[in-house]
Amino acid sequence: MSTSFERYQKRRLISSYFSVVLSIALVLFLLGMLGLLVLNTKKVADHFKEQIAITVYFNDDAKEEAMQNLTKSLDTASYTRSVTFVSKEEAAKQTKEAIGEDFMEFLDYNPLQNSIDVYMNADFVSSEKVEEIAAKLSENSAVDEVSYDKPLISLLNNNLKKISFWVLIVSALFTFIAVLLINSSIRLSVYSKRFTIKTMQMVGATKGFIRRPFIWNSVKLGMIGAIVALIGMAAVIYYLNNSFAELNLLADKKIILALFGGVFLTGIIITWLSTFFATTRFLNLKTDELYY
Repeated sequence: MSTSFERYQKRRLISSYFSVVLSIALVLFLLGMLGLLVLNTKKVADHFKEQIAITVYFNDDAKEEAMQNLTKSLDTASYTRSVTFVSKEEAAKQTKEAIGEDFMEFLDYNPLQNSIDVYMNADFVSSEKVEEIAAKLSENSAVDEVSYDKPLISLLNNNLKKISFWVLIVSALFTFIAVLLINSSIRLSVYSKRFTIKTMQMVGATKGFIRRPFIWNSVKLGMIGAIVALIGMAAVIYYLNNSFAELNLLADKKIILALFGGVFLTGIIITWLSTFFATTRFLNLKTDELYY
């Protein structure tokens, strides 16, 4: 009979520990992924900015040498990320593929112009800077027109600022919720042992002596939960890095290691503090108050 009861108690204890570890792991995983998003907000924003191009169209009578000189000049400019020269023949081929018809059969000539697509570094993708660059390029005698999507640049910058702001707000809110959830799990775990705590106190054990095993046990659960969360984070980061190679998430390994270290320490600190305050609460209660 006693053996059956002991097995029941053991299963109940393991189930309780499993629930606490799972709760901690899930919360820390979500917190870690949110931290990854915060740390890479600028990188993601820069990636979208660098997809915007300025297109420089040449005059029909522009000489090959003039076009090459401008291309080389743009290639070495501080604001340039990459430069692509598109000949009028290549432009006609791309247009034909896009519309599915050979428009030159109707026109008997190629109306398109030689051009350069200039993709800029993210720091220069703002309405003011792009307008200044476009104005300077327009001064070149070989250039017929400089084209770019001004409304898109303005819209993109405004939306990225809003997104960055709300990401910070959500991060702060979620951090607070994470602390509450982990604290609740630990408090429930300690609550189930409130009579044990009071019994130890009644036989003369000091508060520090009573707290120590509870704190150490909770910290171990926090460490296990953090390790589970880190394994999940590592798998997601590996997948994202392979699926979206342009983001280059693993470029700065120090940031990734700092994030992992932060998640691990968060698991330890929150469980330590939660257990400390939970045990203190039950130590300060009177015996008859334990039943409420």
